[in-house]
Amino acid sequence: MPTNIKELLDALNAAPFQEENTPLSKSWLLGFDTETTGANIGKDAIASATLVLRNPSLGHEGDTVSTWLINPHQPMNPKASEVNGFTDEYLQEHGGEPVEELETLAQAVSLAQAKNIPLLAYNAPFDVAMLRHDLNRWQLKSLNQRPVCSISTLTENDVLTVDPLVIDRAVSIRPGKRTLTLTSQFYGVEPIGDFHDATADTVAALDLVAPICNAYEQVGSMTLSKLMSWQREAYIRWRDSFNKWLESHGREPIRGTWL
Repeated sequence: MPTNIKELLDALNAAPFQEENTPLSKSWLLGFDTETTGANIGKDAIASATLVLRNPSLGHEGDTVSTWLINPHQPMNPKASEVNGFTDEYLQEHGGEPVEELETLAQAVSLAQAKNIPLLAYNAPFDVAMLRHDLNRWQLKSLNQRPVCSISTLTENDVLTVDPLVIDRAVSIRPGKRTLTLTSQFYGVEPIGDFHDATADTVAALDLVAPICNAYEQVGSMTLSKLMSWQREAYIRWRDSFNKWLESHGREPIRGTWL
């Protein structure tokens, strides 16, 4: 059974419905992160997850946190286990059954979407795809078969999402990698706990929003109605630029889009 799930669902029910002209700097957010059996989407599965509801006017003090530990019924990749610390034995003993755990996780995400509260995740396509895959694997309703957001610019298949990685790459010019650890350091965000823990990573990703919005007016004033298209376009610009570098070094370009 997820921790604090009643409190999270109560907080989501009490949260305001957000109009599509709400700017990102003023938006409530539902932070999301997973730790998984590996990085192969379509094969690996969620072992733990965290949702953190953030009221922009309260910051940390108003956070409501719920965590999930899931028995994925498949072995951990040894490299993933080295990163997140989970073992097959631990997950089998302490993890909840996927159907029950994933159902409550999807309910919370859907409740936020129905309030036009974006899901926030660093490198969001990975976590969103993992959740979609696991819901399908266990024959649960997909996110798009549940209550969804009512923003006019989105399609029925969209999950309203904020990805600080995509946003940061679009607005800040600096060399080097853009891991959550390095990006947090760049914006002066102090982690609460250790990185590669789902809760610490979720809070750190949420904490990036305020300094990015303060540093770049175009981000802070971006409305929920423009959020997805702006990030999609930003990702394509980054991808095309990165592919030129890859090709100049004799490497294969990356394919696909963002969300």
